[in-house]
Amino acid sequence: MAVIDVVSWDNPDSAGSNPVFAWKFTTNRGKDSDTNLSTLTQLIVRESQEAVLFSKGQLLGKFGPGKHTLNTENLPVLRKLYGLPFGGKNPFFAEVWFVNKLIPLNIDWDTSSMMYHDPDYQAMVPIKAVGRYGLRVQDAERFLIKLVGTAGGFTAVSLTDQFSGALNAKTKTSLLSYMQSQHIGIKSISAYLEPLSLALKASMMAFWEDYGFSLEGFYITSIDVDTSHPDGKLIRDAIGRQSAQLIGGYSWQQSKAFEVADTAVSSMAEGKGGLLGALMMTSVMGSGGVGGALLQPPQGGIPSSGASGQVGSAVSAPPRDVFCSNCSKKYSNRAKFCPHCGDPYTPCPRCGCDNDKAARRCVECGTALIPAGICPVCQTPFPPGSTTCLKCASTPGGRATCAKCGSPLSASDEFCAECGTKVN
Repeated sequence: MAVIDVVSWDNPDSAGSNPVFAWKFTTNRGKDSDTNLSTLTQLIVRESQEAVLFSKGQLLGKFGPGKHTLNTENLPVLRKLYGLPFGGKNPFFAEVWFVNKLIPLNIDWDTSSMMYHDPDYQAMVPIKAVGRYGLRVQDAERFLIKLVGTAGGFTAVSLTDQFSGALNAKTKTSLLSYMQSQHIGIKSISAYLEPLSLALKASMMAFWEDYGFSLEGFYITSIDVDTSHPDGKLIRDAIGRQSAQLIGGYSWQQSKAFEVADTAVSSMAEGKGGLLGALMMTSVMGSGGVGGALLQPPQGGIPSSGASGQVGSAVSAPPRDVFCSNCSKKYSNRAKFCPHCGDPYTPCPRCGCDNDKAARRCVECGTALIPAGICPVCQTPFPPGSTTCLKCASTPGGRATCAKCGSPLSASDEFCAECGTKVN
């Protein structure tokens, strides 16, 4: 029976893209002699390594960097397991594991798609995070017993595969909890990558310590809209269009006008547009007409309630969701009251946005909400046939004038700047 004289590990892949955390010593001398050692066998442990010996399911010993002789003085448990005497060359069976204790920082991780309620857009957005982390084997014995088992080695790839499910769940939970508590939107998420990385590292340390690792580094390299998700692609396109409009200085109506004009020109060039195409192009490029009316949001599609002075329910408006002006929760515009807080639905006659009952202009589009016949300054009804408020001398256009000299007044003026008359 052949006996191994020297046991060592060169660890050639310790700094590669797939670093080896643990490796079991083997030879090419045959199956029966692969792990037959003796009390004269030399164990060579290099820097950044630790050797661990097992036999008959028990730990024989651990050895740090240096050259060691596997005799009964270094491994006193051999006398108990095998009854080996002192001195001489006494063979015994053992598994020798070498553990790499370098600090690899190039283990990539990512999450699957996760839905996040974005505070900026007030909508559910699919996002995905990617990053890197670095591990160091802190407790070689615990690491080998819990993870390696009967395998012949353990690399960064096998580690990632084994823990992909647990890491994905824990990372997503910690990430979403932090983003929601800090009200971080996807537009500004890049500014929070460092504090997010520190927060996730703190939550992941205990997880890895249980397996004998110390977490030396944990980094998030990017968090972005997951365009592989159908909703994510639509959201990314919408954000791109919004950014282009802001940078280009044009509105949604103008962009649609450009599209209609381009279609009309193309149709005329192909001889398909005829008179209708010419009329459409003329009206689109002008300030009004048919095209201007088509490109404007619906006017008066949400009728007012008349005597109450408030804008009525959006009966004729297309179904959509609106946000309550009182509790900010979403509900259908078919409802007359918010189902979450009971606040009455007070829609804008132009865009349908819910507004406070005392609002003078729509918070979304700026449309005046004071019904005709009501003073826009003091909300006193105009006398029949009159165009001037008897209380504050305001006109229907909202511009107040002094009752004595006729000078214009602002809504905050208490005295006329021209004649000093007190404003009633």
